[in-house]
Amino acid sequence: MTRILSEYYRSPLISRAVSSGADGKSAAGFFRFGTDIVCYGECSSGVAADVQAAADFDALKAMTVSESGIRLPFDISSVIENLRRENYVKQLNHGQDRLAHNTLIRDAYYFMRELLPVWTRRYLQRAYFKDWQNLAFPHWPVDFTVDSLHEAFLLLTMRAQGCDKVPFIWFWPEGASGCLILTHDVETAAGRDFTSSLMDIDISHGFKASFQVVPEERYEIPDSFVSEIRSRGFEFNIHDLNHDGRLFKEKTGFLRHAKQINEYARKYNARGFRAGAMYHNQDWYDAFEFSYDMSVPNVAHLEPQRGGCCTVMPYFVGRILEIPLTTSQDYSIFHILNDYSIELWK
Repeated sequence: MTRILSEYYRSPLISRAVSSGADGKSAAGFFRFGTDIVCYGECSSGVAADVQAAADFDALKAMTVSESGIRLPFDISSVIENLRRENYVKQLNHGQDRLAHNTLIRDAYYFMRELLPVWTRRYLQRAYFKDWQNLAFPHWPVDFTVDSLHEAFLLLTMRAQGCDKVPFIWFWPEGASGCLILTHDVETAAGRDFTSSLMDIDISHGFKASFQVVPEERYEIPDSFVSEIRSRGFEFNIHDLNHDGRLFKEKTGFLRHAKQINEYARKYNARGFRAGAMYHNQDWYDAFEFSYDMSVPNVAHLEPQRGGCCTVMPYFVGRILEIPLTTSQDYSIFHILNDYSIELWK
């Protein structure tokens, strides 16, 4: 628990915190820390089986702060990890979201996908996502739960130590108020052939981006294509293996494919990765040899795999830096919501 503030804020402030709950034996569930922060994990002051009932269990009321430190009814580091790693998903909505977690339906869709007309695909996709507005957690369209937990813990630590300010190195250089990461997933030959024009558009607005390229089956990858991306100051990353939606279906197959993906990473000297359709399993990331991954949404209401890491800030999964997707993908906005504006992104 003493590393929470130093890892997130790079702050020298040491958090003297003791957890009076979370012995690894109690049932995990949802609870709140104050009126707005939803937590998931063990808590000695009580947990709910579903997120809607979390308001009945406010751990803030069972917390004490004194000069000797902070006493919490839960392990805040475990809660943060549960949220980032999406350990809450199986219990989310108490099993009501069956369609979005039915692997047989997903496998059947991807098996027949290439045979289906576009209008049929769109109809099935809208049916799949029909309940997205009823999902209470994570918070749509962007969730700051992990970030809010860090902020609350920082304030409690300052209060326990009698501090009204602490030295802090700002997240972004030169006083910038934020950081934008622009990515383009190249899923078809048509997309590959449009890459030069897309780089022209990006450069005209002062942007450089990363291109995630599918290494097998979808299209050829000429050396000239790779060299043009890099010579113009853009980044070349790996996008899945063949983008068939099955990379994380089961572990044995994943490990076999991960070796192939790592070989492509070495071949192209690629440092970043994104899985097809944002499917992911963070528990298996130690098989990858990338520096960073971009496969975990902040909120996944409109992604095939429901969940979300509940933070807008990068975090480490072992040795791999996870850079969360904090905006909904264009496909979902255009074809699921039928919204062709940029209002949601703004």
